[in-house]
Amino acid sequence: MLKTPLAASPITAEPASGHAEGVSNDEFRAAMSRLAAGVVLVTAQEPPLDPDDPSAPAGEDVGMTATAFLSVSLDPPLVLVSLRNGSRMDDLLDEQPLWAVSVLSESQRHIAGRFAMKGRISDRLLFDDIPYIRGKATNAPLVGGALATLECRTEQRVIAGDHTLVIGRVLTADVPSATGGPLAYFRGRYRQLG
Repeated sequence: MLKTPLAASPITAEPASGHAEGVSNDEFRAAMSRLAAGVVLVTAQEPPLDPDDPSAPAGEDVGMTATAFLSVSLDPPLVLVSLRNGSRMDDLLDEQPLWAVSVLSESQRHIAGRFAMKGRISDRLLFDDIPYIRGKATNAPLVGGALATLECRTEQRVIAGDHTLVIGRVLTADVPSATGGPLAYFRGRYRQLG
């Protein structure tokens, strides 16, 4: 029996933008918007401006809404969050390895929206009327009423296109007595399940 050689698969040229030919930003966004994602608030505390001077101003709390957050490994417990390159949180976690995550409930849509705003006011003011406690391992804010909270230490940073994938070892994990369902993000909007 004669075998015919398999046809070589066509190679798609990639333009300078990094997109495969025929895939625009809008098409990619539209396709990915069909993937439902959970919503979390990533928080960290900036180090003091001068750690050796007790009278120097303390660092601010910093927070950002994220929908690209997932579990990576059970042993050891690892999670991953994707941060836009050059964002305040990306810059902070490049210097400061300790951070936290609050898994937001469906009643915390206002928190997600507040920390996702472009051109927003200072983070200090964003935390003003949000109930939170300080994490024991990170000193980062953990949002009251969250479905779950995790404190993490960065294990690895991977540059991936215009984002940095931050892989963190989970130092603490807590499931408070919060009720209600998760806050989800689907087709460009915050939504509730059901």
